[in-house]
Order: sequence, then structure tokens, then C-alpha cells
Amino acid sequence: MAAPGASQAQSSGAGDDVAFQTFYTEVKQIEKRDSVLTSKQQIDRLLRPGSSYFNLNPFEVLQIDPDATDEELKKRFRQLSILVHPDKNQDDPDRAQQAFEAVDKAYKLLLDAEQKKRIIDVIHAGKEYVEHMMSQKKKQLKKDGKPTFIEEDDPEVFRQAVYKQTMKLFAELEIKRKEREAKEMHERKRQREEEIETQEKAKREREWQKNFEETRDGRVDSWRNFQAKGKTKKEKKNRTFLKPPKVKMEQRE
Repeated sequence: MAAPGASQAQSSGAGDDVAFQTFYTEVKQIEKRDSVLTSKQQIDRLLRPGSSYFNLNPFEVLQIDPDATDEELKKRFRQLSILVHPDKNQDDPDRAQQAFEAVDKAYKLLLDAEQKKRIIDVIHAGKEYVEHMMSQKKKQLKKDGKPTFIEEDDPEVFRQAVYKQTMKLFAELEIKRKEREAKEMHERKRQREEEIETQEKAKREREWQKNFEETRDGRVDSWRNFQAKGKTKKEKKNRTFLKPPKVKMEQRE
């Protein structure tokens, strides 16, 4: 006969499994419902306020599980891209084009094996962070002699916590990417300005040298003329003229 504690633990474990399965089924039902939204509803979803951050997770954009196969991913992309394609939404082509670009970008990211791995790593990191925080809360409650049940034990609350943390991680990575991009752009601009300044300086030096060479003969002639004029003036200054003798008047007695 099993001990009461063991029996209770088994019952608790079984209850958790049932709760999880119920939660998982509900999530899948929601995903299935959302996946067949109308064209307008899908466009609104993809362009809702804050979409620049919501759409950082391509799995959320395509409404598909990270464990989906490549064939499932391809099929989902075709379904969603047809729904939001501008040709199918001629009453709102501009917003449809934006939504289509979001879907296309998400699909292309997931086609890249390296990018897909990084994205999945972020999702796993979000889940692990929430699980770690849950563990810390339970330890503190146990230490304080309090019941160790926390709100994240509710599957829906746990899912929302993971979702929020994952979005936060994606947002932080995007902010860092933009900062890095801005820094690189600034550096490229600075280097370009230095190159232009160096080119302008070299151009000025070439023009100065060219003008110097072209005017050298003129400067030499001017100097020679100046010297010749100076010599002529000096000769005139030093030249002496014979003065006629003064005539003395005779005095008569």
C-alpha cells in the first residue's frame, strides 16, 4: 500500500498533467481560431499598436508553433500571405501591403537556419527566465513557511508570463540592434567625412601647385622688371651734371 504522502504526490502530479493538457488544448483551439481570421482581422492583428515589437517574433506573426516542420511553416506562410495580399484587399491596399511585408519578413527569417535558431533560443530563454523566477518565489515561500502555490502555477498565467518575457527579450535585442546600427552608421559617416576632407585637401594642394607652376614665369619676369627699374632709378640718382660757372659782374670805380 502506498504511503499517504506518495499517494498525494501522485494525485498532485496527475492533476498538474490534466491541467497542462487542458491548457494546451485551449491554446491550440485559440490558435486554430485565430489562424482562420478574416483578411481584415489578420491585417488589423499584424498592424495593431505596438506591432513593431509584437512582430519581432516571427512565430507569433505566422501564428505557428516553434516546433513546426518546414512543410508546416511553408503551408502556413502561403495561407496567411494569401489572406493579407494587397490583391485580395483592394479596398485597403496600403495596410495590406504592410501586413504582407510583415508576413514575408517573418517567413524569410525562419528560412534562415541560423536566424531561426537564434529566435528559438530567445523563446527558450524567456521560458527559462519565468521558470527560474517561479522557482525563486517558491523557495522564498517555503522558507517563510507559507504555501508554495503561486499565480504562475496557473497554465494561462504561466503562458502570459512567458509571452511577456519573450516579447521583452525580443524588444531589448531590437533596441540593441538599432543602437549598434546607429553607432556603425555614425562611424561610417565620420570616416566618409574624413575621406572627403582628405580628398579636398589633396585637391587644394594640387591646384595650388598647378597655379604656382603656371605663374612662375610671370613672377620671374616681374622680379626682373622690378630689378631693372630699381637699377635705372639708382643710376639716375647717382648721375652728376656740370654746372656753368657763375659770371661775376665787373665793378667800376
